[in-house]
Amino acid sequence: MSHRIDILPTAGRLKVTFGGVVVADTQHALTLLEEGHGPVQYIPRADAVMEHFIRTPHHTTCPHKGEASYYSLRADGTEAENAVWTYETPFEPVSSIAGHLAFYPDRVSIEIEPA
Repeated sequence: MSHRIDILPTAGRLKVTFGGVVVADTQHALTLLEEGHGPVQYIPRADAVMEHFIRTPHHTTCPHKGEASYYSLRADGTEAENAVWTYETPFEPVSSIAGHLAFYPDRVSIEIEPA
């Protein structure tokens, strides 16, 4: 049985804010559209302010994308545990999300300014 996942460039500029601090700002985000889930924005790690990211030992496995590693966010005295995930070696059909970060939208503010 197939499981549909589409990955498209996000049109415009995407900013992620946590604790009043911009932790990612990019014009190179990807929108992952997965069957049965809402859209998820993936931001290139190079466009994130990694000093706010703390690697955690938490991991999960998706049968369609692979193993996800997690980061907590810390900014301006606020911390959100495991608020960010990344697929460092995703399965081939979704390999374009390697080197990208995704954020739980209930823990950060994500703004997309149209192109």
